[in-house]
Amino acid sequence: MVEKVRVADKFELFDEYWKPKVIGEVNDFYIKAVKFKGEFVWHDHQTEDELFYVVKGKFRIKLRDGEVELGPGEFAVVPRGVEHMPVADEEVHVLLLEPKTTVNTGSADSERRVDVLEAI
Repeated sequence: MVEKVRVADKFELFDEYWKPKVIGEVNDFYIKAVKFKGEFVWHDHQTEDELFYVVKGKFRIKLRDGEVELGPGEFAVVPRGVEHMPVADEEVHVLLLEPKTTVNTGSADSERRVDVLEAI
């Protein structure tokens, strides 16, 4: 069965920051909705690339050699093994496209780690 998903409606279902919610699946990937505000943690993903697509707001992806700023309708792919830290001065709504095995904090040991993803 083919279902239509209205992304804006999914973001209305939660208020937490930095806690991705699964809103769809494509092959072995999850499509995740997540709200950012403030700084995350420096981390990398040794075996997975990570796509960040901005739906609403803007944020920066800090890298050890610079940073990338993203606004609505823009995306960036952080390749596996690249250390990065998302930073949002104000609330931003982001879609992540990641393999199902991806842990949000990657190699970092952090209290922000989400082990069980909620599907909404």
